[in-house]
Amino acid sequence: MHDPEYGHGHHHEEHSPEEVLALLKYMADHTHHHAEELHELAHSAGGDAEHLIHDACDSFQSGIGKLEEALRLLNKEG
Repeated sequence: MHDPEYGHGHHHEEHSPEEVLALLKYMADHTHHHAEELHELAHSAGGDAEHLIHDACDSFQSGIGKLEEALRLLNKEG
């Protein structure tokens, strides 16, 4: 269940197929950028925090891969 405090209430806006593709591409690119920034921060953190941040980067990369695969599927369907 989504927490409404974070803008994920029960109302879901409908998007056109073109909007879905554009938004997914933007989000994948944007998330990739944040993963790169976190990777750089990890080196400055050092110690156990560095390892945890690197683990978070791996999770981001996994999620980005799923977004990119969804984009490929949607592109084939359109």
